Amino acid sequence: MQVDFYQLAGTPVATVVPQLAAKTLENGERLLIVAGDARLRGVLDEALWTYDPLSFLPHGQTGEDLSADQPVLLSADTDAVNAANFIMLADGEWRDAALQFKRAFYLFDADRLDDARNAWRKLADMDTVEPRYWKQDHGRWRQGP
Repeated sequence: MQVDFYQLAGTPVATVVPQLAAKTLENGERLLIVAGDARLRGVLDEALWTYDPLSFLPHGQTGEDLSADQPVLLSADTDAVNAANFIMLADGEWRDAALQFKRAFYLFDADRLDDARNAWRKLADMDTVEPRYWKQDHGRWRQGP
């Protein structure tokens, strides 16, 4: 499985989440977005609605009607009631349950840098995991060393 580490160096999480969600949907995959904080989930919910002024990213939140039918689902935990194969850890907290998915996006900022390094070291030792690091370069994401 692949784990993509995205270091948010000055870019708000509410900007990155819709970008990655849109690409995930373009590839025909379902996505579970995990954030433990209800306030952050609300910010991300709004960002998914307003990402593209000409459309929206179809999504919902766990516990709402039809949450199992949503291609993108916001949740406080890693239970993919929408049958997602991809998971995004949007609050900077690594969760080992992400290893049960086909692909994981781990978003973190400078406050969580030590946590991300610890997760990287742990995952790099696993034969079944391919960790990748992404950083921004002039506004575009580039895979780093």
